[in-house]
Amino acid sequence: MNNPFTSITDFTEGQLLLVNKPYNWTSFDVVGKIRNAFKPLKLKVGHAGTLDPLASGLLIICTGKMTKQIDTFQAQEKEYTGAMVLGETTPSYDMETEADQKFDISHITEDAIRATCVQFIGDIQQYPPAHSAIKIDGERLYEKARRGEDVELRLRNITITEFEITGIALPEINFRVVCSKGTYIRSLVNDFGKALNNGAYLSKLRRTRSGDYKVDDAWEVMELVTIIRDLKATTPIDQSI
Repeated sequence: MNNPFTSITDFTEGQLLLVNKPYNWTSFDVVGKIRNAFKPLKLKVGHAGTLDPLASGLLIICTGKMTKQIDTFQAQEKEYTGAMVLGETTPSYDMETEADQKFDISHITEDAIRATCVQFIGDIQQYPPAHSAIKIDGERLYEKARRGEDVELRLRNITITEFEITGIALPEINFRVVCSKGTYIRSLVNDFGKALNNGAYLSKLRRTRSGDYKVDDAWEVMELVTIIRDLKATTPIDQSI
């Protein structure tokens, strides 16, 4: 990708950066890596919408004055592609934890799988996973869940605009979802399994779009870090604050 930046002041004035979050990185890992690249400059850097560590794909990063618009970008519609495993559930609804229940899937047909998608399209409610970053009383839910504590989950209103099955090779099912802010795809997959009187957990997830921004146009993290470091070397620090 061509470098559109001419000076480190481009970032201090404010930039919206599209980043391809790697698998097994937290969203904060990406923010921290980019923020550290600016040192010794103390530049505001934030992301517009968390991605789980086991997910990859588009993460919108804002720098400088652009951080004031994070809430606007965060509210945009999202698109994901992913895969689920039918016939098992996990406490975290994904591969972070081991399977805790197993189900027979021999009777489940492709027609039933595709028909089940329809009941999730529209304005629906879902419970977030107990293993999530939502804060209650100042503490992340996943911290309570990992200690084995009971977690009070509250229903959330969300909108699923599109939910389609893109491939079936049981026990794995591939899918694409377009949804509103605040949607937990892990919860959607868990509820999908329940709707089939079975079980399912999320095995793969990639955010492909947020609003009009696409992962195809995103930078790799280290590409951005290299650009920032190179610009720092050619921009006097006292002119870039």
